[in-house]
Amino acid sequence: MSLFRKKSPPAIPYDPETQEPAVQSSICTGEMVVGFIDRKTGKFREYELARGQGDVETFCKRVGIESKDIKRIY
Repeated sequence: MSLFRKKSPPAIPYDPETQEPAVQSSICTGEMVVGFIDRKTGKFREYELARGQGDVETFCKRVGIESKDIKRIY
């Protein structure tokens, strides 16, 4: 047992039948926000700001999907 091991981030609960994980990215500034799209209304709900691709990959791990499978919105 190690005292200084890195803790894994907690899983993000969401309903895959009604929500879809996505990244909203600005064309001008490149700012990225990760969140969920409501499948019925198509409305994007922001979860957190992603400072880079590493944050997007961490979000994907917490949600339980591959980073290549996440939907991108511009």
